[in-house]
Amino acid sequence: MKRAVSISVTPIDVERAYQAVARSISQRVLSGDWPVGMALPGEFALADAFGVHRSTIREAIRVLEQDGLLVRPQGTKQLLVNAPTGSHVAARMTAAIVLQEITFLELWQTMLALEPASAEAAALNASPAEIDALRDNHQSTMRALGDADRLVHLDMEFLDAIAGASHNRALQLCRSALSGLFYPAFLPVMRSGPAAERLIVAHGHILDAIAQRDGVRARDWMIKHIDDFRRGYEKAGLDITLPVVLPANHHGNLTSSR
Repeated sequence: MKRAVSISVTPIDVERAYQAVARSISQRVLSGDWPVGMALPGEFALADAFGVHRSTIREAIRVLEQDGLLVRPQGTKQLLVNAPTGSHVAARMTAAIVLQEITFLELWQTMLALEPASAEAAALNASPAEIDALRDNHQSTMRALGDADRLVHLDMEFLDAIAGASHNRALQLCRSALSGLFYPAFLPVMRSGPAAERLIVAHGHILDAIAQRDGVRARDWMIKHIDDFRRGYEKAGLDITLPVVLPANHHGNLTSSR
């Protein structure tokens, strides 16, 4: 009598048809075979080419539109190959950061690397108009002293503008999700007068360094600014080691657990 043999194997993950189509189209886009701006054939033609049902093509297109690789210009049904923007990257990163329970400390460490690099690059590359926009933001920030919500918004705007003025698209994409998770968490900190005043002082020094094209000073003051965020956060009694979460009543912004 034969005895059954017990074996341990990993189940085979069978790719669905729409996933295979989406992957095939993605490969063609990323390889440059289908360049940005190219118009795709219609659903019927794609279905015939891939040998699948039209519903499969529709599902693949839905996935690729969500990823930002395909886009339909407003008022048309034509699909075009597209380069994903920061918003596409941010949406995916936001989900990954929350679901993987990334801590606020990990975000802080990442921003400590990204923001000084942005400030240094902005000192070298910012246009006169971009520097003027930073000056306008700084003036608005000084007028907002005492309004914690407004200060957090203006701080995010200031740092986003610096990232834009860096003219470094890799930096901009890397921080596209992180800043939206990191800075709104400082609302309790901004309700403290000294924290708000220190923010204004730091912004002033960073702005002056960028205007003077002094990359080293811009970087150094940005490091001080990000260090100050952590000190203020911990002084407010917030636990920097807890994972970032998305409160239901926070309108899409993320803060760390309390």
